[in-house]
Amino acid sequence: MSFSLSLKNVAKSFKDYTIYFLTLVFGVAIFYIFNSMDSQQAVIELSSSKQDMLTLMNSTLGYLSVFISFVLGFLIVYANNFLIKRRKKEFGIYMTLGMGKGKISKILLFETIVVGLLSLGVGLLVGILGSQFMSLLVAKMFEANMNEYTFVFSSAALVKTCLYFGIIYLCVMIFNTFVISKCKLINLLNANRKNEKIRVKNPIVSIMLFILSITSLYFAYKTVLGNVDTLDDEILKAIILGCIGTILFFASLSGFILRLVQTNKRIYLKNLNVFVLRQIHSKINTTIMSMSVICILLFLTICIFSSALSLNNVMKKDLKELTPVDITAYKLRDIKGENATEYSKEEIEDSKLTVKETLENMGYNVDEIFKEYVETNEYATNDYTMEDFFSPVYEEVKKNFPYLLFDSAESLMKVSDYNKIARLYGKEEYTLNSDEYIMLCDYEKMKELRDMSIKAGTKVIINGKEYKSKYDECQDGFVIISSNHTNAGIILLPDAALDGVDIQRSYLNARYNSSTDEEYQKIENSLTDTSGNLEEFYNKTTLNALSKQTIYDASVGLSAVVTFIGLYLGIIFLITSAVILALKELSDSSDNKQRYAILRKIGTDEKMINRALLLQIGIFFMMPLFLAIVHSCAGLKLVKIVLDTFGSTNIFPSILVTALFIIVIYGGYFIATYLCSKAIIKEDN
Repeated sequence: MSFSLSLKNVAKSFKDYTIYFLTLVFGVAIFYIFNSMDSQQAVIELSSSKQDMLTLMNSTLGYLSVFISFVLGFLIVYANNFLIKRRKKEFGIYMTLGMGKGKISKILLFETIVVGLLSLGVGLLVGILGSQFMSLLVAKMFEANMNEYTFVFSSAALVKTCLYFGIIYLCVMIFNTFVISKCKLINLLNANRKNEKIRVKNPIVSIMLFILSITSLYFAYKTVLGNVDTLDDEILKAIILGCIGTILFFASLSGFILRLVQTNKRIYLKNLNVFVLRQIHSKINTTIMSMSVICILLFLTICIFSSALSLNNVMKKDLKELTPVDITAYKLRDIKGENATEYSKEEIEDSKLTVKETLENMGYNVDEIFKEYVETNEYATNDYTMEDFFSPVYEEVKKNFPYLLFDSAESLMKVSDYNKIARLYGKEEYTLNSDEYIMLCDYEKMKELRDMSIKAGTKVIINGKEYKSKYDECQDGFVIISSNHTNAGIILLPDAALDGVDIQRSYLNARYNSSTDEEYQKIENSLTDTSGNLEEFYNKTTLNALSKQTIYDASVGLSAVVTFIGLYLGIIFLITSAVILALKELSDSSDNKQRYAILRKIGTDEKMINRALLLQIGIFFMMPLFLAIVHSCAGLKLVKIVLDTFGSTNIFPSILVTALFIIVIYGGYFIATYLCSKAIIKEDN
């Protein structure tokens, strides 16, 4: 009988379960999709380095899933609490008819199991189908071969999802039993007449709190957008101020808005605005902390999702430009003096050789494996340091960037050597007069500082001779292939200027002598695979190598890992925010049915009531989102500064994608909440 009654209750109250059911389905589907990533490796062809990145991503997502399970557990318990509150009067009638609390708990247990199994089944079905699209996305992100693609099913993800879901649901069942056991008949029968207490009413206090919140947020933004180099010391302060400002904002908002609107009688007395404002006043005052948490979650969603997508774009954007050759091999040269104590005897001896000589000692025929190559040297002297270069603006630079290594020697290069590299790279070549230098720099932040010093008239002094800058700013250029713009500064000088100056490093930039992918991979493996002869060789030299393929694979893999983690966290945070708001609105609609009934009795038409309901739900959903967007303006500016260290990027497209993402999910919950609330307030009391 209990099970039969439970089935009838689920069917009868299905509209009450809509948000609850959707949340469970979303949670199960997302949990399965992101935990089935390990199965992607079986259906896509990846290089070994990309396989390693995919393994790292699977491991990271596995750890994140533990955190996500707690979030989903909180959501399910929170949503379930709404359902119990919604049906307290019904449970009170059961008790009036002689049904014991144990019997009611049994009915509720069966209902929970039915809804849980149904949502688990639908969620897994959606997740399995969604994981097929995830396979395509993984392949696209990792730029993998999909020739062997087949239908993907992850039994491990299925077991993990069912296990986590079962544990969460067991907690929900225990929670339900506990709640019912503590209920009193009088409270159940009068549940619909009880309202939450309103805390803050005084508009003067609200205005003072509002001013304090704006002040706290101002100093939080100022700290974040101040000197990025010293932000590590201030970040905790900015976080605390931001959280305090957010809480105070919502603590003050209802009284502040009410007082503000009351001053304009045309707006305040129009339609049902008096009723709507009083409802909002009550809601905000009873949900200060939850609104603050939702705002912070939305802020994290916007920043995490936008930065993940932007990082993916920026890490791929300049790869072709920054890897014009297949490999850069480089090494320290002529190790002597105090630094010699850090190296072995073999390394010191090897440092006297060029890169080509080192490779040939290893057994490589350089002229055979490379189709084109150039050898160049980089020079340095302790007589000319970074402090010397910045001398015209030294105090200002040191104040704003105290962590720069001002005592390090500047990197110097003969203009003829750089032109060899430029010719191979297809870059612009330079000429110099006997008293000129050129500063090459493509790292944006350092370029700004060096441009400032060049404009101030900084001179380069080598071997007692003074050189002036040929240009009034840094020129674009680099020596080593890389995944992003990392050249912090190389000074080009006339060849004669570096006579007698010590060689700091030697470089060999080359293209492989290959006509097929197989030949290319064979040379690549022989030079960059550290499992055999090369590992023994590295132990005796200071030789290092960067290859186009390893840079490309690492960049693609890292950007994919960051993007998927951002997606996972972004979706969960967004759903959490939307669900909490939706359930709060549905709960309030249930509590306020009699108020809407009174509006109908005094002659208010249904269209005006629906408009008032839509307005108050819209305001309730928009307030935390609005403040989150304001927070994000500061957060994304900081993100842009950080991303610029990887290369100049436009984050606007990523922000648009994030906005679309929020509109679909957050807007979807808003529409569902409005429709369900409209159905609730139309019910007979």
